[in-house]
Amino acid sequence: GFSTLVVTQGAECRFPKTKIRHVRVLSATNRHYQDAGKNNEETKTPLQIYQEMTEEGELLYDAHQMRALKYMERLHTEWTKRVESDYPVQAEEEKKETSSSFWGFLSSTSKVIQKATLSPPPKGVYLHGGVGCGKTFCMDLFFDSLPGDDKQRVHFHAFMLRIHQQVSVSQTWGLVCLSLATISRSIFFSDDEAKELEGLEGAAMFTRAVHKTLERGRVVCLDEFQVTDVADAMILKRLFTMLFDRGAVLVATSNRPPQDLYLHGLQRDRFLPFIDLLEEKCDVVSMWDSTTDYRLIAGRDSKGKKVYFVGKDSKRELDAAFVQMTEGFSIRSTSLSTQGRLVHVPRASLTRGIARFSFEDLCTKALGAADYLIISQTFHTVFVEGIPRMDRNQANWVRRLIVLIDTLYEANVKLIVQAAAEPTDLFVTSKDDVLEESFAFDRTASRLEEMRSESYVQKQWLRGVTNKSTPDSKRVESKLRLEPSLSENIVS
Repeated sequence: GFSTLVVTQGAECRFPKTKIRHVRVLSATNRHYQDAGKNNEETKTPLQIYQEMTEEGELLYDAHQMRALKYMERLHTEWTKRVESDYPVQAEEEKKETSSSFWGFLSSTSKVIQKATLSPPPKGVYLHGGVGCGKTFCMDLFFDSLPGDDKQRVHFHAFMLRIHQQVSVSQTWGLVCLSLATISRSIFFSDDEAKELEGLEGAAMFTRAVHKTLERGRVVCLDEFQVTDVADAMILKRLFTMLFDRGAVLVATSNRPPQDLYLHGLQRDRFLPFIDLLEEKCDVVSMWDSTTDYRLIAGRDSKGKKVYFVGKDSKRELDAAFVQMTEGFSIRSTSLSTQGRLVHVPRASLTRGIARFSFEDLCTKALGAADYLIISQTFHTVFVEGIPRMDRNQANWVRRLIVLIDTLYEANVKLIVQAAAEPTDLFVTSKDDVLEESFAFDRTASRLEEMRSESYVQKQWLRGVTNKSTPDSKRVESKLRLEPSLSENIVS
């Protein structure tokens, strides 16, 4: 007659009168992958790991996830075979062409990645479906089980932010080099190099960003592929054409099928060729038949964990939580520097790693992904007060809130909120609304539900981690114990 607790896909589910033993899974996919390595066994594939986890009672079998994983299995097999046959030869050839000269900053990398790979890369996987159905879980299972380090896993917003930064750096260096070539051609460059510099245009500068992306890994796993920014939309075709031509493979999760990406966006006709490219280079897999939201289950199973305050006493409760968690430590305003500008933090305990903002501070001002990223890398716990109910007239606020929550969620930042309504009621739309934000906010509401769950609150804070394949990423433990007192909570 006892209920059973099963942690599945990061969510806790209770089932009455079952015989499944009690299991708590914190990082099951990594554990299974590491166990295989310890035993010197052949690397396990995504399906093998998934089947073991279901047989051991660590996961509940989900037919929609199993179908998606079959596509991941195909890619896992094809990529592994390709690496074994092609990559050593290709790496040696690229090494021969690399130059270490000052001119090589712009020219040598272009020559390297202009080479075609020795065999065509396998098709990637574009996985789309409703919120909380396990898309990211399936992608992470593939990523963790894929051998080698020629892979990267990053949130789409962080990925595009990095691309824009790299293009900007290349353009700046290009202008410097052009000036030097014009003023002192004979000192810095040969005549041939100077002529090539003078002919550099946008495409050449873009090549540098593509090369830096490939350096991080040719298997590019992008979570939450969601195009809402016109600057992103206008460069995706060029970016991914160059990546695919140079042997990259895309694995992506999204709440949108390809044909609905950037729907109703400015100059969408210029974006449509990218959709054709995406469908050509990836198997498009739908999980829309799944009706389970594991994040919502996690949130509902965590009642009493006060990290989300609603109602007439919500402001007082948030104030009390902040005082308890920072008691005895200095609180002051500060600023964070990113991309040459400052992000104001009204109240923070730098010693405790806790910051407090109002909704107006974060979402009604002209902040973006870079600003939210530096916040997530500096503070393991963020308080946000005064989130209002919004409608289509506050679409810009909603868009920023979506990016904010995505960024904090990816870094496992603990979010403590005072809001005017429950997550699903924060953005009010009509059936006739066709706003991209209306669709994307479903994910935000789902994530807000998960972020109030005990399983999320106990996750490790990932400071500075935007790419899981980066070897020197710092993983800093930060746990909140919300019972019996918020004042006993931070371990860092």
